[in-house]
Amino acid sequence: MLLEFISKRRQIFSTSHSSPPSATFCWRNSNAKHFTGSGRISQDALKWVTDQPAWKRSEGRDHILPVHHPWSFKSVRRFMKKAIWILPDMDSTGNWYKPGEVWLEKDLILPYVPNVEYCNSKCLSESESRRSTLLFFRGRLKRNAGGKIRAKLVAELGGAEGVEIKEGTIGEVGKLAAQNGMRSSVFCLSPAGDTPSSARLFDAIVSGCIPVIVSDELELPFEGILDYRKMALFVSSSDALQPGWLVAFLKSIKPERVREMRANLATYSRHFLYSSPAQPLGPEDLTWRMIAGKLSNIKLHIRRSQRVVKESRSLCTCDCKRANFTSSV
Repeated sequence: MLLEFISKRRQIFSTSHSSPPSATFCWRNSNAKHFTGSGRISQDALKWVTDQPAWKRSEGRDHILPVHHPWSFKSVRRFMKKAIWILPDMDSTGNWYKPGEVWLEKDLILPYVPNVEYCNSKCLSESESRRSTLLFFRGRLKRNAGGKIRAKLVAELGGAEGVEIKEGTIGEVGKLAAQNGMRSSVFCLSPAGDTPSSARLFDAIVSGCIPVIVSDELELPFEGILDYRKMALFVSSSDALQPGWLVAFLKSIKPERVREMRANLATYSRHFLYSSPAQPLGPEDLTWRMIAGKLSNIKLHIRRSQRVVKESRSLCTCDCKRANFTSSV
């Protein structure tokens, strides 16, 4: 069933009992109870989905579940954890997802929609001579969980030569200020937010500003296809907080490497621009390519689950795997 949907490059959202039982199901509701999955609608939806023959045949392994927020339907996750989850983030610290709910081999991470306008080839050429700021960041400076690193980075980098860090503001004024700042900077700081990822990363990519990622638990979209080392710098939080280390590190990068990484940003940016209709090698296309790569493993687990007997040995799943830890580069 999943292979059929991949070949058609389309996604079906089952929103009523009359919809065909198939690969995708999504809850979206502004009510808090529905948002976390504790409301009656979510409970009814869960029962309907799990009652379908297609779900029972695979225990949901060949179904796709868009999880658009780390709090989405928290009370029913345990019943749907074998499905492929499409996530905005993958937090391996346990702050947002419990062990056994998400892991790289099963699930898929999508990029955030950029908050700033795409800087095309003409824009990149015109901004080349204006990139006088070494390191730029504009966003929320106080966050929870791993995002506490932001306040520490402000304390360390505040007042440093060539560094501009400011509290972000909402609305068009804030958006324009962030956009102009990124287009006039060589490097853009991308620290963890409330979750390991942040929209700042994707804003930097489409702005031609080399991301400096300080998020030890970060997992990235489409990393089975894209090599982020060609367009971004990865720095451990412990190194970034050493007095003077980050600025010295950025200043030590040779101009030839900066030009190479910025050229790669211009090439890679197409992979993060959503569009309708979807474009080849855009995020929609890469999503299906990544899912296609999971098919053999999905079939393995479906077929094995259908033939095991009670004396069969248990396979190690994500419940007994260690969390992912990002080493410094």
